[in-house]
Amino acid sequence: MDRIIAVSDIHGELDKLTRLLKAADYKPDKDQLVLLGDYIDRGPDSRQVLDLVISLRKQGAWVLKGNHEDLMIQALTTKEEQAWNRWVVRNGGDRTLLSYGLFERDIEARGTGDAFRMPVMYSPELWKHLEFVQSLDHYIETDDFIFVHGGVDPEQELDQTPPYTLMWIRTPFHNGYAGEKKVVFGHTPTSVLHGDPANNHVYYGENNIIGIDGGAVFGGQLNALDVTNGIVYYVR
Repeated sequence: MDRIIAVSDIHGELDKLTRLLKAADYKPDKDQLVLLGDYIDRGPDSRQVLDLVISLRKQGAWVLKGNHEDLMIQALTTKEEQAWNRWVVRNGGDRTLLSYGLFERDIEARGTGDAFRMPVMYSPELWKHLEFVQSLDHYIETDDFIFVHGGVDPEQELDQTPPYTLMWIRTPFHNGYAGEKKVVFGHTPTSVLHGDPANNHVYYGENNIIGIDGGAVFGGQLNALDVTNGIVYYVR
């Protein structure tokens, strides 16, 4: 492969993703694409993004699970009020469900507590996509890099770390990682890592961490990092 290219936190921004892959001149037969998760929620085209991600994986892309896929799985499989509200009400899952052609009335849950009932959603593609995100890995390790959505636990061996940690960890990883391999991750907007709300560029930590979540769905940018050559592509 000529290049390894990493992208993270697409969040339903289909137009940005397609423009970014074009800007990077991504070629499936020559480049290794690594997608770090958070394909859904908040943006307008989550269903369409997942369709494209599935196609990209068939072409050879490495595809990881993000915390928003975790939220989706928990909401749709546990059918619990807390999980449903955490995804649909607070984290943009409503935008994901609407992208499947459902209407607001179709995604209204009923009742609270013991009386809570999820809506019955007639969308075969939604359930097909649920199976897809359930099948995704949580990290990929090469000779020089670790690719992960949230980060790694500095106190645990990578292969012993709970998947939840790999998708959700923030500060302990940002401040405590001291490994030799570079960790490429998303999840935390780079504006937070830079300490500058206007700086959405890739973040290079002094402790071998590289954050690439440019906050695209919040008005920032979608980044693609060519880790082979140290080149960054982005679209706004």
